[in-house]
Amino acid sequence: MADRLNGVSVFVEAVEAGGFAAAAQRLNLSRSAVGKSIARLEERLGARLFHRTTRSQALTEDGQVFYERCLRALAEIREGEAMLDSGRRDVSGRLRVTMPALFGRACVAPLLLRLAAQHTALELELNFNDRRVDLIEEGYDLAIRNGALESDMNLITRRVAQQRMTVCAAPAYLREHGAPLTLAALADHHAILYGRSGQPRSWLFPVMGGPAVEIMPPSRYIFDSLDAIADAAVAGAGLAWMPCWLVAERVRRGELVRVLTEHPGLVFDVHALWPRSPLQPLRVRAAIDMLAANLSRLMSNEVGL
Repeated sequence: MADRLNGVSVFVEAVEAGGFAAAAQRLNLSRSAVGKSIARLEERLGARLFHRTTRSQALTEDGQVFYERCLRALAEIREGEAMLDSGRRDVSGRLRVTMPALFGRACVAPLLLRLAAQHTALELELNFNDRRVDLIEEGYDLAIRNGALESDMNLITRRVAQQRMTVCAAPAYLREHGAPLTLAALADHHAILYGRSGQPRSWLFPVMGGPAVEIMPPSRYIFDSLDAIADAAVAGAGLAWMPCWLVAERVRRGELVRVLTEHPGLVFDVHALWPRSPLQPLRVRAAIDMLAANLSRLMSNEVGL
């Protein structure tokens, strides 16, 4: 029975991965091992499951029917596992999460540590990285991302918070240059821009009923660290377009002053993403619920801006 189930799982992986080579990589097997497993399955079933060419494999009509039946069977197995998982008294196992570096350290990690303190059988492996990690290929359970998402049918997403932006500057800068009263007035000011590989990113401002307005203020400074931009703004280097959560304490201390407050700040969605599967481990569900319940409050109410 175990051999039969192994053959089915390899078959399903080969279909979903789009080929034997990709399935072999996902399953940590050789391509020949995947091919032999499929061949044994076809021999046992007495049916050809794939049309094979030198470059691709496509399902036969019998293969498509069998694949659909296999999916239903695996879904039943996973639902049974999920029922057992949800019936456990504690969240357990290793949770691998990837997130933006600064945002992750300041906002996400403290909440996940709180979750781990509540569930002593939970292990955390946290990755702080601004690059877009491939969750499935690199084996992560969960990702936290800011802003627009690219469509990916292999992932499920849930909005867990919103991150509002604001423009601010040091009192000394505003005494010398004055405060911009309109978006057009930004052209007469100095800005500290965020950028990667020397490419600055525009500032975005929402417009009722239309796309956001993109503005690129004059600047001599391009940093790839939001924290460094906030420090430079405090030092009087220019205007900064920053997340409210990052500058809130500096504003409360009087180190920075918000400007253009009559223009609503752009709001970026914060999403949790995880691999699509009928089975969602309890540790993943608990982490998402923790972030949705607490991160959203941090992003909106607690900043006090």
